[in-house]
Amino acid sequence: MDKENAATNVRRRSGSSTSGRSKSASARRKTQTRRKASGTRRKTSRGSDIAAVIARLPKPVLAGAAALIVLIIIIVFAAKGCGVSHKTPERVVRTLIESYTGGNESKVKKCYGVSKADDTLQQEMDATVKYFSAFEAEKTEITQCDKIYQDGNYTYMYITYDLVLKNGQSYPCISTYMVQKKDNGKYYVMTPSEITDDLSKQAATKYADFMNTQAYKDYTTAYDKFIKKNPGYEEKIAAKLK
Repeated sequence: MDKENAATNVRRRSGSSTSGRSKSASARRKTQTRRKASGTRRKTSRGSDIAAVIARLPKPVLAGAAALIVLIIIIVFAAKGCGVSHKTPERVVRTLIESYTGGNESKVKKCYGVSKADDTLQQEMDATVKYFSAFEAEKTEITQCDKIYQDGNYTYMYITYDLVLKNGQSYPCISTYMVQKKDNGKYYVMTPSEITDDLSKQAATKYADFMNTQAYKDYTTAYDKFIKKNPGYEEKIAAKLK
């Protein structure tokens, strides 16, 4: 009997203790719920206060603030687009063509890695910018940009692209550039004065081989198709350059 009573007492105590913990846990949950609800009300109240303040602002002030935000966004994105990537030969050559066709001489110089161009480079830049401006293209679409050959720190690059004209037609172009990897690990387009006779001869030989590739054949096919459709177009461009 004593054992049975003792066992019963143990069970009762256990039940009573569990019930106590359940009530305690329940009380804590209710308290936490009240705290959360109170915090939500405080957050909602703060949000309402901010909204009320904004609502009381004069419309010209709101319009000015919105315009300022838009201006900041434009400046940020414009700043990102102002740089020149020298990470790879492809990137610097693509940027060079985009800068030339866009008439951005400052970015062209950055692609060459110079702050002030010598006479030879300046003449080349002026002639190239003038040539592209004669087309009065709406935009430039790059189709391919890859290496013809690489020898140590020197990479001979080709790039094919279309000048999208105002009438919707595309004028196919191809350009080649010698790129050098400098000591700082960055790639720069080489200026005319940097290209030695040996580099020039080697490039000429490699270009002759490049003319047998599919990339060059695709360019010539597109070019011939354009000229056939637009007879006398080259003469019109040449007349603008005089």
